Amino acid sequence: MDALVSLLDGPRARGAFLLRVVMEPPWSVRIEDRAPLCVMTMARGEAWVVPDEGEEVRLRPGDVAIARGPDPYTVADDPATAPRAWILPGEVCRTADGVDLAEAMALGVRTWGNSPDGSATMLIGTYQLDGEIGGRLLDALPPLLALDRGMWDCPLMPWLGEEIVKDEPGQEAVLDRLLDLLLISVLRAWFSRPEAHAPGWYRALGDPVVGRALRLLQSNPAHPWTVAGLAAETGVSRAALARRFTELVGEPPMAYLTGWRLALAADLLRDPEHTLAAVARRVGYGSAFALSAAFKRERGLSPRAHREVTPRH
Repeated sequence: MDALVSLLDGPRARGAFLLRVVMEPPWSVRIEDRAPLCVMTMARGEAWVVPDEGEEVRLRPGDVAIARGPDPYTVADDPATAPRAWILPGEVCRTADGVDLAEAMALGVRTWGNSPDGSATMLIGTYQLDGEIGGRLLDALPPLLALDRGMWDCPLMPWLGEEIVKDEPGQEAVLDRLLDLLLISVLRAWFSRPEAHAPGWYRALGDPVVGRALRLLQSNPAHPWTVAGLAAETGVSRAALARRFTELVGEPPMAYLTGWRLALAADLLRDPEHTLAAVARRVGYGSAFALSAAFKRERGLSPRAHREVTPRH
């Protein structure tokens, strides 16, 4: 399991909100849904994504942007156009006066806008649940990133455009997986760019020694790993592995493993069907007590308190 796979074990698209938006200028939509992640791509025409802080981004056909929540932003035909619709948590859409726009602007299956023949068509996919496993990756993203069509090569957008308006058996699962694949493609392209400042553990995945060690830790966190055991698996000395791992990742192997285990535990605890003892076994702790002690030491609250304050899947 590598970092991008782990992302999809965190905020993985499960019944994600996907929408085809068709607009004719002037138009402006204020996004205040607090979603953790939103992927936007232009199929036709142009749009601007305007964050409350930072530079606005212009999107043309084939361009893609990712907005990392929960900060609000505006999507419009022009940065100067005042918002005419607000998107709020729970897929609520209304005017400034509180008038519901969900049905008034419905244009068909997963299609919404102010004109069925509008000059701008945007495809939007929104991840609606936070996830701890993806936290390390999501924290490395800026609030708003964009790639123009010359920076990445992805054949998924036409396919997504075709599938998003279908209403067939299993369609939700098809769209979820397409959104996941689109997100992976964008993140691969983004982290390959120098301005992305990819985190150390992501860059280290390309190292033949440390990358293998990372994958071993990520794929089998319940194993009783030691630095000596990892060194034997990667074919180097214990001292060499510890030195290189710390240099590339920014923390020693066992510190990384602890963080990984607790991130896994935090995500698993969101499901009330997982007992604390079962979670402890899954992530490599010998007992519920041992997990509780480590969790509280590192995160400042008990697993029970974490379960109470975080939304469930």
